[in-house]
Amino acid sequence: MDTIFALSSGAPPAAIAVMRISGPHTANAVRSLAGKLPAPRRASLVSLRDKAGSKLDQALILWFPGPASATGEDCAEFHLHGGRAIVSAVETALGEVDSLRPARPGEFTRRSFANGRIDLAQAEGLADLLEAETELQRRSAMALASGALSEKVTTWREEVLVLSALVESALDFADEDDVDPLPSDFTAKLSALAGELADWLERPRARALKEGYRVALAGPPNAGKSTLFNALVESEAAIASPTAGTTRDVLTRSVALGGIPLTFVDMAGLRDESSDDIEAIGIGRARDEMVRADLVLWLGPEGEGPDSSWEIEPRIDQGDVLKASPDYRISAVSGRGMDELRSAIMAHARGAMPKPGDVALNERQSGLIAEAADALRGDVPDDLLILGENLRVGRSAFDRLIGRSGTEDMLDALFGRFCIGK
Repeated sequence: MDTIFALSSGAPPAAIAVMRISGPHTANAVRSLAGKLPAPRRASLVSLRDKAGSKLDQALILWFPGPASATGEDCAEFHLHGGRAIVSAVETALGEVDSLRPARPGEFTRRSFANGRIDLAQAEGLADLLEAETELQRRSAMALASGALSEKVTTWREEVLVLSALVESALDFADEDDVDPLPSDFTAKLSALAGELADWLERPRARALKEGYRVALAGPPNAGKSTLFNALVESEAAIASPTAGTTRDVLTRSVALGGIPLTFVDMAGLRDESSDDIEAIGIGRARDEMVRADLVLWLGPEGEGPDSSWEIEPRIDQGDVLKASPDYRISAVSGRGMDELRSAIMAHARGAMPKPGDVALNERQSGLIAEAADALRGDVPDDLLILGENLRVGRSAFDRLIGRSGTEDMLDALFGRFCIGK
């Protein structure tokens, strides 16, 4: 296997730059630049030199012999001064060492997975952690990366293995009339496991956590949607005009309010007919957005919005009273009622988000848990062969969830999310 190297810290210039090396020739690379191999897992201050003996930098070196390392193989880190020239010179020197090459995106983490240092669910959590922009995203990703889901899946898998063993034993003694085919508590154990899987499928999903809780502003043309949109995202993102039909397309803006990721959506005004082909396309997209949204703020005639939408009286600064009992009366221009509306949106979104530190399942994970739940729920079939096959299907889903089996295409897509030095 090749030995790889890459800058693992941010792009220079910076106070410190961390260069990582991993693979069977790591020790040789360290000796080539540092002249010696330092004591394992102890920071050593050394002078790095190239092949010609020219000093590159005075740096801290950490040496991690495998398999007790992040990647499961020999690793090292050079903690350099973070100037561009220094980083470039060290990269050049490493490139001149035999059997070393620059790492590809995500290759360090993929080696950790391949060598059993992390499983697939933990790798997904690590990818989410690197992309986290809010505290809620960070804590959920940390739970996944730390193995919270992996531990639970391992427990489920062990329970299925025990149940499978009982079925195999029953098959072995199927011809014995005086032997009960299965223990009396078998059905209860299987039902409890299926119930736990169903509970996990009821949890808030990672989509809202990653993309943001989606709040769409809907109503007829010139209802004040764009003005409210700008007030909510606190920027002049949308063109607000008294001319009806100004907004033609869908406009989105992601923000974090109180640590909650939100995506606000402004869109074309809704009306039954339009002679303008472009506006008609915009209206069609607006209707699609209302279906997709987690919450719709309805600025149109009272009672004509989608089910569960919030009725908004949008122009109380003008003295307009268009709704008898709106959920919120606001003025995006003067700011009246806006704090109350923002607080309500945050509270509503928070209730739909995973609790801080809880694992949020992504589509792949929830799909595999659903597959296992479908195989394990329901009445225990009389045919032990069918029961054994159902248990095998459940176990296979758990194996794929944590990466004990899978496809190369899926792995390529996952590890391609990582930066080169990760």
